[in-house]
Amino acid sequence: MAQNFYDFKAKSLQGKEKQMEEYKGKVVLVVNTASKCGLTPQYEGLEKLYREYKDKGLVVLGFPCNQFAGQEPGGEKEISEGCLINYGVSFPMFSKIDVNGSTADPIYKYLKSELPGFPGNEIKWNFGKFMLDRNGKPYKRFSPFTKPEKLRKDIEKLLSAQ
Repeated sequence: MAQNFYDFKAKSLQGKEKQMEEYKGKVVLVVNTASKCGLTPQYEGLEKLYREYKDKGLVVLGFPCNQFAGQEPGGEKEISEGCLINYGVSFPMFSKIDVNGSTADPIYKYLKSELPGFPGNEIKWNFGKFMLDRNGKPYKRFSPFTKPEKLRKDIEKLLSAQ
């Protein structure tokens, strides 16, 4: 099992394999997303954070997941078009994955082991968020219901840390 976030890789929505070490030195926000969820408008807030802080070192990584009430039924093309057309998403989006159970993506197995949830470790719903510092160390886990704008203080704290 990987010992560090940078040991992992994932497939982008465009089908390219991406190494997480590409994000070394950045504050990383990992989010499981869905396009047919009541929380889907969070894409807008996530994009706003990304645009505001990307030049200072923030990256948002979106991982579509269909494990919660089938709210991400589409394929890569539909997910990509929905994100772009409806929310102007420009942050990196990855191929659809599982975040819970035996088929959970290794990135999520790692994040859940490093930042346990309550009660239990499982991701509760779409738009659960994990923040990692510039060294790839998992820093904080946020509820799906935590609005992106509520993350500003933590983002600024991690961006200003050397």
